[in-house]
Amino acid sequence: MKTLQHWIDGKPVEGASGDFGPVFAPATGAQQKQVPLASAEEVDAAVASARAAQRFWATSSLAKRTSVLFRYRELVDAHRVELARLITAEHGKVHSDALGEVARGLEIVELACGIPQQLKGELSTQVSSRVDVAAIRQPVGVVAGITPFNFPAMVPMWMFPLAVACGNAFVLKPSEKVPSAALLLAELATRAGLPEGVLNVVHGDRTAVERLLTHPDVAAVSFVGSTPVARHIHATATAHGKRVQALGGAKNHMTVLPDADLDLAADAAVNAAYGSAGERCMAVSVVVAVGDVADPLVERIRERAAALTIGPGDDPASEMGPLITREHRDRVASYVTGAAAQGATVALDGTGLRVEGREDGHWIGVSLLDHVTPQMDCYRDEIFGPVLSVVRVASYEEAIALVNSSPWGNGTAVFTRDGGAARRFQLEVEAGMVGVNVPIPVPVGYHSFGGWKDSLFGDHHVYGNDGVHFYTRGKVVTTRWPDPADAGINLGFPSNT
Repeated sequence: MKTLQHWIDGKPVEGASGDFGPVFAPATGAQQKQVPLASAEEVDAAVASARAAQRFWATSSLAKRTSVLFRYRELVDAHRVELARLITAEHGKVHSDALGEVARGLEIVELACGIPQQLKGELSTQVSSRVDVAAIRQPVGVVAGITPFNFPAMVPMWMFPLAVACGNAFVLKPSEKVPSAALLLAELATRAGLPEGVLNVVHGDRTAVERLLTHPDVAAVSFVGSTPVARHIHATATAHGKRVQALGGAKNHMTVLPDADLDLAADAAVNAAYGSAGERCMAVSVVVAVGDVADPLVERIRERAAALTIGPGDDPASEMGPLITREHRDRVASYVTGAAAQGATVALDGTGLRVEGREDGHWIGVSLLDHVTPQMDCYRDEIFGPVLSVVRVASYEEAIALVNSSPWGNGTAVFTRDGGAARRFQLEVEAGMVGVNVPIPVPVGYHSFGGWKDSLFGDHHVYGNDGVHFYTRGKVVTTRWPDPADAGINLGFPSNT
């Protein structure tokens, strides 16, 4: 069995704690690797490496940083197939989906290549006699990134390329369930010329996370994961004086108005609900069917969902792969049986799926629940699996009230041909990302990703302008080149004259 390593000081480092976690192949259920779980002392070593590197990296020229990032972009692009295969092997998502994840991560690397434009300051001359004022942005120091299992390459690339482009050093703690992609990303960064210690990868569980949250040399923490953990990350790290962006969970609603193209809406609902087996924070979890569209819309979704091909992610015929763990598979299945007991109509039940020859894999089929109410567990909880709920409402007003009553506000969508209704929806809905006839409204790299309410803890979204601002601190410099006429004592308050 392969034993993975940490990545510290630009090279692999064996785990010293003696504790290891299993890395499973979701398609077979078999353990394929083991990953070291870092002790607090090992985390300290990674942070110390980053701290030493950050002192000189922060003063490096923008030209040097961008030359490294341009080389890095080319290396990641050249290894995108290898990265995708690692993702499929450890996460289970199909190969095309894994390739798409790498492509979206590359968008942020490309954004980081243009960091000189993002870090341009401001200058006001002659604000007073012979006085100029400049506003500049400088790196915050050592940044920690704690990333989830569902996007082993994309989410780390949402964080560290911008952070290092801004002059910070980075300590990445990837999910211990899917560790290999992060290691390859770090190795490629070293090959691109990133100095030793600027990017470190340390594996671990809660022990490693808690040490990063409380370490005095960590200045900022980026996190993506569930809402309860995001809340804890934010509370703990801010209590220790750190800047925090913590993205939490979601329950994304897709509202379908009576004038919508139902075939387009049904295609979008299936794609957004069941892609990557529903293990996306931007997956559509709830379809809000307005008025008389419910019956024909549910039937269209059911027909399309029932025809999906589910199998190993490395099989080109597969459209959806397994779930990440056996325990998660069982939890997702419990929501389907529970919904039926609570009065929902199970229009499609995927809980009995088995894949021939892979019977021990973490398999579950797609499920469609109709006549769901907000009081049911399948509506109240974030399932994070291939389960789509349909809630029927009578009017637009009832739909918008339902969406806005959710404790989450990550992403939402409306399907309609009515431009006025779409404009009203995008202004009235309480969510950070809105799609109009777009079911998964993940912004492009030069805009920022983030939700509202319990989907975000902290003031900054990820990547885009928000990412640059999160990884830098503002400084204002007021300058006067003295003239002999300025001599003398004056205790009055300075005036801008």
